[in-house]
Amino acid sequence: MSRRLEPLPPASLSPAQRALYDAIAGGPRALNGSPFPLVDADGGLQGPFNAMLLQPSVGSALQALGSAIRYESLLDTRCREIAVLTVARAWDSAFERYAHEAVARSAGMTDAEVSALAEGDPSAFPDPREQLVLQVSEALAVRHDLTDEEYARAADGLGLPVLFELTTLVGYYATLALQLRAFRVPAP
Repeated sequence: MSRRLEPLPPASLSPAQRALYDAIAGGPRALNGSPFPLVDADGGLQGPFNAMLLQPSVGSALQALGSAIRYESLLDTRCREIAVLTVARAWDSAFERYAHEAVARSAGMTDAEVSALAEGDPSAFPDPREQLVLQVSEALAVRHDLTDEEYARAADGLGLPVLFELTTLVGYYATLALQLRAFRVPAP
């Protein structure tokens, strides 16, 4: 599968594209120390961020949503990465898996836990909250819905604000996985 969109060179960007580039490459992702490179050796954005430059107003809204999910989250990092890696597995998204396995490891997740997520094995997560996040994420990523029982367990166990955030997170990373697939963005 060959790449459909080469990284856009920073020198070729319009002012609106450059503003978005700067928000991504110099924003919280960079300032908080991304565990994976945001730019390639030539300064082009990696992963889903390069495609966002194609339509800066939509790309800006999308990257702002991602930033809110990642840096203003009610979910702790482990729970968030359980959800992201569940989406990556469901969508078979190599870049999402590459990037977020690095994030998960930097948050203290073990190799066994990361492997369990890649294989869809919930047994590596004995913590009830993490299990619930995994179950909800799996249902949303695979079936695109929650049964009434799953909804009630999630609402009771996580609370409605966290459940809203989790559904948004799953939808956001499914969007990125779709874009990564459509533009054939490989993992480095």
